[in-house]
Amino acid sequence: MIAFQGEPGAYSHEACRTYRPGMEALPCRTFEDTIEAVHQGRADLAMLPVENSTYGRVADIHHLLPESGLHIIDEGFVRVRIALLGVPGSRLEQVREAMSHPVLLGQCRGFLRRHGIRGVVGADTAGSALEVARRAEPALAALAAPLAAEIYGLDVLANGIEDRQNNTTRFLVMAPEPDLSRRANAQGGTVMMTSFVFRVRNIPAALYKALGGFATNGVNMTKLESYMVDGIFAATQFYADIEGHPDDPPVARALEELRYFSSTVTILGVYPADPLRASQRAAQTG
Repeated sequence: MIAFQGEPGAYSHEACRTYRPGMEALPCRTFEDTIEAVHQGRADLAMLPVENSTYGRVADIHHLLPESGLHIIDEGFVRVRIALLGVPGSRLEQVREAMSHPVLLGQCRGFLRRHGIRGVVGADTAGSALEVARRAEPALAALAAPLAAEIYGLDVLANGIEDRQNNTTRFLVMAPEPDLSRRANAQGGTVMMTSFVFRVRNIPAALYKALGGFATNGVNMTKLESYMVDGIFAATQFYADIEGHPDDPPVARALEELRYFSSTVTILGVYPADPLRASQRAAQTG
């Protein structure tokens, strides 16, 4: 069983079907409920979205990851194709409002503006489709995956309406225990990723010094983000993704230097890079 946030037909549900096709998917109301389902033993894994190529970071998820007690064991990139879903028999020109999760509303602003449609915030994408089906109003549509139209008996009034054709969401597969057994395979093209959070010590140039070990040891850092902790401007935590395994000598040396200049360092997971990430990396280096 793999838990996800949202109703059946959500993009997280699609991610579950793509990356864990042999597992039954368990819908949950919130991200917290999704994590708790694993802790309670109702699910073996959790599927959590972390960022979108158009919209950016998924709100609150970086705060939840370090506190979840779960570990990243895989990542997956899902191409987000957005459809406008209406009640059977309705037409695009009748739609005045479109309901969806704020993340999805931000991914098709151009389409909504061109057609004079006002965005309405819903709990999630598939939940908005369910609400549109329940209310049965031709002027109200949902922005969701085409899969949601099949599940809730809606018509696809327009498809592929996202502002950017490479619109992609990155998901993380979370488990109760880490998996450090997998290693890179240069011949097979496998690249290992390590994700972690850290807080630097309160000394001058601490961040510069903490990150210096990654540069001097040739470790590629693919992501570095900062965010406040507990609503305090002076308390900043950093989230980072790097290429490599903690047991690789260059990575081990870089992490040792990071720990020297940091008050806390927490490894969130070690996992193979998604094939899409690996192919983009090959294209950049080739």
